[in-house]
Formats: sequence, C-alpha cells, structure tokens
Amino acid sequence: MKLGLLLLAALPIASYAQDSIAVTSNDKYPNTFSSGSANVQPFNNKAKRFNDWSVSVGGGAAFMVHSDLKSIYDKKINWGYNAYVSLDKQITHVFGLSLIYQRGETTQKAQLEGAAGIAAGVATANTKYNQVALMGDINFSNLLRRVDNHSPYRWALHGYAGAGFMGYKTSLYDNNEFRWSNDPKRIPLFIEQKFAINSFYYQFGAGVKYNVSKLIDIEARTMYIMSGDDEFDGGGYAGPADYDPSSKVSKYNMINKGRSDNAWTVNLGVSFKLGKHDTHLAWHDPLQEAYYRANVLENKSTELVVCEKGDLDNDGVCDDWDRQLDTSCRSKSRWRGSCIGYGPGWCDRFIR
Repeated sequence: MKLGLLLLAALPIASYAQDSIAVTSNDKYPNTFSSGSANVQPFNNKAKRFNDWSVSVGGGAAFMVHSDLKSIYDKKINWGYNAYVSLDKQITHVFGLSLIYQRGETTQKAQLEGAAGIAAGVATANTKYNQVALMGDINFSNLLRRVDNHSPYRWALHGYAGAGFMGYKTSLYDNNEFRWSNDPKRIPLFIEQKFAINSFYYQFGAGVKYNVSKLIDIEARTMYIMSGDDEFDGGGYAGPADYDPSSKVSKYNMINKGRSDNAWTVNLGVSFKLGKHDTHLAWHDPLQEAYYRANVLENKSTELVVCEKGDLDNDGVCDDWDRQLDTSCRSKSRWRGSCIGYGPGWCDRFIR
C-alpha cells in the first residue's frame, strides 16, 4: 500500500522533471534560463562594450614594521624600496583580479636588552624579497557611488586583498655574536627562504586611482604585508632555542611577542588599459547609464502621429486600418459599391 502511494506521488514529479529537461533543448527566448527576458544574446568578445584587461607597474618605499627589527628605529627612518608589475583582469565594474609580482628590500634595526644588548650594540638587518600573489580588487567608488551623482567619474577608491608565496634572503650584523671575526670564529647571520608552502603570505591595502585617459590610469597605493614568518626581518631561524630564555642563542626573535614579521609599502603606479573600446569596465557606472536612459524617456514628449504607416495604395485610408493594402478607392468602389457619401480619404474604411 505504502509503495503504491509513493509511486503515485512520484509520477507527477517525474513528468515535470522530463518537461524541465526539455526546456534545455529549446533555443528560443524567453524561457526558464533567460529570467523571462526575450532580449538575450551570447556574451562573447564581439558583444563586449568595455575593455577589461590592463597591465600595471609601480614602485615606492618599503618598511619593516610590527617585527622584532624595525625600519623606524630611534626616531630615524631606514628607507627600503618596493616595485611591482601585475596583469589585471576586471571581472565586473566592481571587482577585479590581479596576478602580481613584487620585489623589494628593507633595512631594519634593533637592540637586545641587558648585558647582551650592551655587548652586541645596535644590530642592523637587511631583507631582500620576491613575491608572487593573486590579489582581489574592489572598486569602492563604483560600489558606493550615489545615484544622483552626475559629476565626471575620474577618481576611484580601491581596496586590495590577496595571498601568495615569497622567497627572501636576510642578513643580520651586530658587534657580538653576528659579526665577521676569526678569533673567535663568527660570521653574520644569513637566512634564505625559497619559494615553498611555508613561504605563504597575505597582503591587503588601499589605493586611489585617477583616470587620465582611455589608455592610462595613475594610482597611489599602500599595502600591508603579513609574512606569517618570524624570520622575515632577519632576527633568527625561529627555532625552539630562539624563544628559550635559558639558551645561549641571541634572542632577537623575542623582542616582539608576535611570530609574524610584517612589512608596509607605499607606491605610485601606472596602469595601461588594453583594448579597442573607449571605456574600461572599472570606470563604467551602470546606474548612471540606466538613470540617464530613464531620464531621456521621461522627458521625451509624446506626439500623436496620424497615419504612422502611411498610405501606400493612395486610397485615402491609412495603412494602420486599411484591410486591402493593394487596392485604390476606385477599385474598392467597383468591388463593394460606390464611394458616394464617404468623401475623399474615407472610402471603404469600414469594409469587412
């Protein structure tokens, strides 16, 4: 009994399922997959109205911050550099993706506490890095642009976030353990991190772009780099002994409690927009386009047009109502009687 009821309930479902499958073979619109719209067409390169590829290059200053050894030490700035190049793809008018390569160098300093700090003096470290990352780009100006803002769209605020892999080389010099000496035998501390799974890092930041022309954008960008590695500033190998107060290894990695040495970059860059269209997708404001078209329709005067389709057979009857488009007034009068009483232009208007 239960099995029979189950089959009875499943029969309509199976029937409608077959009907929905049949829709997929229907290439006419509208249908289930066109959101009820009949204005549907394939989206390909021919249908695109905007450029969506660009190449960006830039460079500026780099600093080691929130680390054991810092670039800003004793109220003095130790300048480093950062340079980048990226291939950018705009997915929508709000979101894009970039494959970015960065390289740079930072210089940082620190001093240990107590007797160890007196013996070693102020240590100087250097970090040279190379990074490859996939980065997301959110256009906040396009996302938050007011619908009543009709000003020229030339400035845009962008937010960035991404992750990737990096390789780096560091060196650390002081006056005690990490110095060039033959008696006793000592050398500076050198660390090399190659591209690997343990060199994973994150970065996020913001930038302000200016639309110079249909080919060029300029940008001021700042990024915060989270290495996730306590060796990035050159303070040590981050082994157990580096955090053991009883060990004899210099404790540069214990100056800051955090286990991630982070850097900060400030850059100026240029984006070269690729493509044949006049506008890049990142600078298109779809709301303004929609409101502009609505405004045109609202302010368009409506005029009554008489005989919009004309009078091709010259019988005095508009083709909008003429049931015999290939006959004149005279031929119609012979077919269904005289035109007497109708007057010029009204012959056989109501002939059925």
